[in-house]
Amino acid sequence: MKNLATTAFIAITSFAGAQTDTLKKSESPLKISGYVEAYYAYDFGAPENNTRPGFIYSHNRHNEVALNLGFIKANYEKDNVRANLAIMTGTYGNANLAAEEGILKNIYEANAGVKISKTKNLWVDAGIFASHIGFESAVGKDCWTLTRSILADNSPYYESGAKISYTTDNGKWFLSGLVLNGWQRIQRVDGNKTLAFGHQVTYKPNTAITLNSSSFVGNDKPDNDKRMRYFHNLYGIFQLNEKWGLTAGFDIGAEQKEKGSNSYNSWYSPVLIAKYKASDKVSISARGEYYADENGVIIATETPNGFKTFGYSVNFDYSIYDNVVWRIEARSLNSKDEIFTENGDPTKQNFVAVTSLAISF
Repeated sequence: MKNLATTAFIAITSFAGAQTDTLKKSESPLKISGYVEAYYAYDFGAPENNTRPGFIYSHNRHNEVALNLGFIKANYEKDNVRANLAIMTGTYGNANLAAEEGILKNIYEANAGVKISKTKNLWVDAGIFASHIGFESAVGKDCWTLTRSILADNSPYYESGAKISYTTDNGKWFLSGLVLNGWQRIQRVDGNKTLAFGHQVTYKPNTAITLNSSSFVGNDKPDNDKRMRYFHNLYGIFQLNEKWGLTAGFDIGAEQKEKGSNSYNSWYSPVLIAKYKASDKVSISARGEYYADENGVIIATETPNGFKTFGYSVNFDYSIYDNVVWRIEARSLNSKDEIFTENGDPTKQNFVAVTSLAISF
């Protein structure tokens, strides 16, 4: 009887294991996910139109409970084919896609790709993507700070075009070359007949270090006012130990002063963010940043010194659940010129307090 019971047990276990394997093999290649981030920001400058300074594109509404970003995403991946489609709403989309037409304003991501090598991780993708530039994205839960740095808010969050990408077998190197429709564009500017280009190289020698270099080269104006823009982003993310992490980034760009000119207007921005993980649920981050755009290529002020602004922020994060994060942040910006307002009067300082609740599913 004992041997019979043992045989039966083995048979049942094998059948259960076979069922599990079958379920694993038949797992759907289509996955549905989503993200919702609501926030409240109080700008002590008290802007009349309840909109924060024009160079702020995320969490930019004052004194109202608002949705920064909400999207539903469908991801399909099977064998040598992959595709993504995400539809969004929120103040992020209103601010960042203001130049796009119609329903394009509501597209967060829409792309398709084909693997072109049988033995290597080599892909060609085309459509609308998250930007290949920078360490911050529109998805707040993936960023160390609640609000985005000036550097992130004033470089592309998204892009459209085609890219070829390769990841080494050991996963340490990622290389990509891109053909783009412009600087944060889905549709090219009317009268623009020139494509833009970019590259990305990411190196991860181990789980504690990420190094990245990204670029943009192109003209983002009509051809009758063609001005070549050259831009480079460099950053490193370092997990110093179990508690401390450090991110350092630097943007630098130059654009022709006028069509055919050999003279360029330039801008640059360094940023440093430190993160301390106090526990599995609690973390604290501090950021220091500076953005200099004297000639107003990216941020126009029409003031004697242009845009030269230093900022710092501190934020507290509490993970309520694995997929739910509550955050608060205090942020101060200080400019060389009076580019801000406080109760309608010009001032050199701006201070904001923000809280947010982000849920991913």
